[in-house]
Amino acid sequence: MVELAGIIILGILAQWVAWKFKIPAILPLILIGLLVGPIAAEFINEDGSKWIEPIWNGKKGLFPGEGLFYFVSLAISIILFEGGLTLKRSEIRNVGPVITKLITVGATVTFFGGAVLAHYLFGLSWDLCFLFAGLIIVTGPTVITPILRNIPLKRDVSTVLKWEGILIDPIGALVAVLVFEFISVEGGAGFTRTALIEFGKILLFGTTFGFTFAHALVFAINKKFIPHYLLNVASLSVVLLVFIESEIFAHESGLLAVVVMGMVIGNSKLDNIKELLYFKESLSVLLISILFILLAANINYQDLMLLYRWETLALFLAVVLVIRPLAVFVSAQGSTLRANEKMFISWVGPRGIVAAGIASLFGSKLRAGGVEGAEYITPLVFMIVLGTVLLNATTARLFAKVSGVFLTKSEGILIIGASRVSRIVAQYLVNNGRHVVLVDSNQNNVSEAQKMGIEAHTENIYSETMKDNVEFNDIGYLLALTGNSDINRYAVEKYGSQFGENGSFRLASKAELENSSISPEDGVFTLSDDFNNLMEVTETYPEMHEEAVKDLESYNNILKRIKNDKDQIPLFLKTSKGEIHIIPSLDDDIEKEIDAKSRLVYLGKKISD
Repeated sequence: MVELAGIIILGILAQWVAWKFKIPAILPLILIGLLVGPIAAEFINEDGSKWIEPIWNGKKGLFPGEGLFYFVSLAISIILFEGGLTLKRSEIRNVGPVITKLITVGATVTFFGGAVLAHYLFGLSWDLCFLFAGLIIVTGPTVITPILRNIPLKRDVSTVLKWEGILIDPIGALVAVLVFEFISVEGGAGFTRTALIEFGKILLFGTTFGFTFAHALVFAINKKFIPHYLLNVASLSVVLLVFIESEIFAHESGLLAVVVMGMVIGNSKLDNIKELLYFKESLSVLLISILFILLAANINYQDLMLLYRWETLALFLAVVLVIRPLAVFVSAQGSTLRANEKMFISWVGPRGIVAAGIASLFGSKLRAGGVEGAEYITPLVFMIVLGTVLLNATTARLFAKVSGVFLTKSEGILIIGASRVSRIVAQYLVNNGRHVVLVDSNQNNVSEAQKMGIEAHTENIYSETMKDNVEFNDIGYLLALTGNSDINRYAVEKYGSQFGENGSFRLASKAELENSSISPEDGVFTLSDDFNNLMEVTETYPEMHEEAVKDLESYNNILKRIKNDKDQIPLFLKTSKGEIHIIPSLDDDIEKEIDAKSRLVYLGKKISD
């Protein structure tokens, strides 16, 4: 009881440390696991016992037999399902081919390159070398996401890393399973037939179960067949059911099944998708905290000492500095990604929970079966996991600046509220080359925005999860345009420092406008109209127009004409360089921004000639 409670307490403490110092949680989790496991047994406890013993050793331990690895498998399935929920097809319009090549061509390069390195540096058999290489193919989402959250990047770069991290996990597991099957077949006889059969079964049952149960669950939720209070736990049980059923029909197909299931649900029309994400995210944090401590504690000190040689450093450096860049540049050849963006993607390749979990499972099984050299598998993979996480967590931000992918000025625009007014404004900004994201708690508003091709998310601004959204890492402007002035003010106060570094603006209330108690310094979106005025104009004239202005005099004349006509509302000034300024933010500086080709942008009825 003390050990189990201790794992949870230490795990959450490690998560807090990671949040406080903006590092991937896997780093303190593994260090804690090593401390309470092999380090405690070797240097602290006189009887040579670990503070936390994951596997029952006849006297103490949390899991008997292979119980630990069953728990690891189920936990990984939930983590990957949660990752699949976050994958949106709309994100990969520009970089879809790169992602496809990374998880195929790039994985192949890593597979063969890693095997060759392990064979010639450590003298392991080719069987074990390919197993090791299959395990280090993966780049886990649990470690990439925290890194991306803290670095403002071009959206295509963060999208490539995010999608690769989630999709590559089941592929790496699949490759590792095929190699493990080969090693398990006596003398390797019949491998070709066995491998092809296993490969086909994994693909068939993994995709079929994932696709079918995803649609079934969406149908059941939308038709209210599941009561609201059972929604989250029922979804969890279905995920576990899909994983187990798929595993019964084809060993190790469960990971593919849950990723497919998550992707299908994440891209479906599900009213409760955000609530499902909140629950799964909290559960994933807890499971990750437990898993890494357990797996690290399960390693023995003698296994760690196997790595105390120069070949270990050589292998790590070759994987990071040669294999990973080669895989990325080959995969990104002919893409829209620039050389510096490819360099950054090459640098960020931390391994995660799937590599560590499957390495522990297969390493133990092969070691128990008397396979020579099997004792190297688990510590080698953990070395790659810990080394890449430590490297990327400490240098990714600096490398982003050095390589030139760090956004020194974030030009993206986050609009709170997805009403018709917000959608029309967002459409104009998107058409003028700006990255715009709409956020609303109303699913209907979000759906209408998505139908227009505008990126929109169902979010509750009172929740903390919005701050962690990777898709918002290039946002530099915040517009709060809801019909509730208190919500607008709260949004600016809470998120202004993170998403509004270049400017935060809100709609003023009717009382503020009537009392003339506002000024440009208050950060208002328009000095003359509240939400109701905007909606009234939008209902009659739902259009954005531009009017040419060549100097301050013509600008003021057009503003005077608009103010006398309640059917137009001035919003932006567009310069000859394509820059778009919110009019209240200009104030005294507006004369500096106006040139011969400037245009006044307004909402409503087109000004008659």
